Amino acid sequence: MIEVFSLEPLIVTENLKKVYRVGKVAVPALRGVNLTVQEGEFVAVVGPSGCGKSTLLHILGGLTGPTSGRVCVDGNDFTTMGDADRTRFRRHKIGFVFQRFNLLPTLTVKNNIAIAQHIQGNGFNPHRFDAVVEMLGIRDKLNYKPYALSGGEQQRVAIARAVICEPKILLADEPTGNLDSENSQIVLNMLRTLNRSFRQTILMITHNLDAAAVSDRVVRMRDGQIILD
Repeated sequence: MIEVFSLEPLIVTENLKKVYRVGKVAVPALRGVNLTVQEGEFVAVVGPSGCGKSTLLHILGGLTGPTSGRVCVDGNDFTTMGDADRTRFRRHKIGFVFQRFNLLPTLTVKNNIAIAQHIQGNGFNPHRFDAVVEMLGIRDKLNYKPYALSGGEQQRVAIARAVICEPKILLADEPTGNLDSENSQIVLNMLRTLNRSFRQTILMITHNLDAAAVSDRVVRMRDGQIILD
């Protein structure tokens, strides 16, 4: 069977700008970003620290709003939505993976993953759970707590938690930033498998060109602007 996806982009930004204020000083983080991401793409956004890539990710995830411009995700214009509506949208449509794993230390691996399904409100889905933990190679770690796992294993658990509710979009902010080269490659391969096997749309922020090489498309940023796509 051939999978058919919408021809409409899943993510669209138009002249996106973000200005922070430090006292009386205006600090521009984004200076008119235009970006489109199609459903099923794996896009890496690369650039040096301070170029605006994390700010872009936070806006695309509905964690903060732009100063001006437009951001539309899965047909929803974030610039016309209130905080409560963005929170509901984020809960059902977007998964996040961060450089810091943010696992709950008192819960087992199984409960760290399953809690995301309960927070979403749809209850525990054993079939989805089994598919995700099998694909990420963490079935033998389900009864462990985070302190007993390596950094790479913790990041795989964090990825499982992010995708267990089948979000349309996975936003990954420096997912290999705290890992050695071997574990970095394992995590990147897992993200690639998620993209290919589950058709998971992924937007990954990284300063590492080797990490970006696993993506379908590389977007380069500098000084709050996209300089190459």
